[in-house]
Amino acid sequence: MTSVFHSPRFWLLTLAALLAAGVTFSLGEWQLSRAAQKEALHAAIEMKNGLSPLGNPAFSTMKDIANETHRRVSVQGVWLPAHTIYLDNRPMGGKTGFWVLTPLALQGSSQVVLVQRGWVPRDFTHRTRLPEVATPAGLVTVEGRIAPPPSKLYEFKGEDAGRIRQNLDLNAFRVETGLPLLGVALLQTGAPSEGLLREWAAPNLGVDKHYGYAFQWFALCGLVVVLYVWFQVIHPLRVQRRAQLP
Repeated sequence: MTSVFHSPRFWLLTLAALLAAGVTFSLGEWQLSRAAQKEALHAAIEMKNGLSPLGNPAFSTMKDIANETHRRVSVQGVWLPAHTIYLDNRPMGGKTGFWVLTPLALQGSSQVVLVQRGWVPRDFTHRTRLPEVATPAGLVTVEGRIAPPPSKLYEFKGEDAGRIRQNLDLNAFRVETGLPLLGVALLQTGAPSEGLLREWAAPNLGVDKHYGYAFQWFALCGLVVVLYVWFQVIHPLRVQRRAQLP
């Protein structure tokens, strides 16, 4: 009966099965570790959301401000509407329109922060017609949270100028405007106002995706083990036993 386990083919398939099972199991473990990292990041975001909002002095003088993404703020400043930008093809509530971005000169500081103020629908009959957005003059209070610059979409060359743009590069915009822009943006929150909606989607960290991938890898690992045991151990032994019966 042990002759089944002495052939070179048996050991070659055994090595291949061990390698496949080891790789798929390791990939499953890696996906679980990625899920744990995302859960830790989600906990950090929730912790920052629970902190009191940053005011002008703390916000404008904070070091490593990029590490404070998702932290709530309540700052005062003056809008600079001459530099308002409309980012095209941006969704909200299942509809496509513009994200409206306007720099805010912070009170008591020489710094300026780019504010993602909200969303407006676009006029599909006149592509270049801008929607009406009210921009209050004088000192305003803006509540929101620290955010990275707006995400980028695919664009054709030459579409990064003018009021309507596909994307906005913060460093290039700083050079273009000459404004001392901070390295982060603000995502304005609150009820609709000034013709703008602010139903921002919650950060999607993809934790469920990693658990799904982990399940798939572990299932594949289990399948490799089951198939190996059946076809390389149980089935050959059954065949051999039947052959030895009188």
